[in-house]
Amino acid sequence: MSKKAEESEAAEKGGKGKLIIIVVVALLLVGGAGYWFVLKPKGSTKVAKPDPGVVVKLDSIQINLADDHYLKIGVALQATKKAGTELDGSKALDQTIDLFSGQDIHQLARRAYREKMKKKLDQRLDKAYEGEVMGAYFTDFVTQ
Repeated sequence: MSKKAEESEAAEKGGKGKLIIIVVVALLLVGGAGYWFVLKPKGSTKVAKPDPGVVVKLDSIQINLADDHYLKIGVALQATKKAGTELDGSKALDQTIDLFSGQDIHQLARRAYREKMKKKLDQRLDKAYEGEVMGAYFTDFVTQ
């Protein structure tokens, strides 16, 4: 056999070895990912929902909307049990004013848009009250 033939045969064997190693590593990665997404216990990722406490009704306020319209809105806060029986409503009123000021009256007339705004308010309240408020209810919602 010539020297060139021996080198090409050795290169083929080395190439096959590398291919086998790559395939084995790929199979291990796929198997690990499969375990992670399919077989991993689900209990450790579930977050317990807090127990509801008192509902704190705040006085209605008027907010200026776009084009010289206004919104009279009343909000009640659903507190968690850990919040206790008293809750300062000033943060909620501030977030409500900030969120609804300058909104278009025609958009607020649409139910889907009001629900979207309520979800945004709930998110803001959760952050402002550091988990002591579970959500808000609209007790008044009048536009003019």
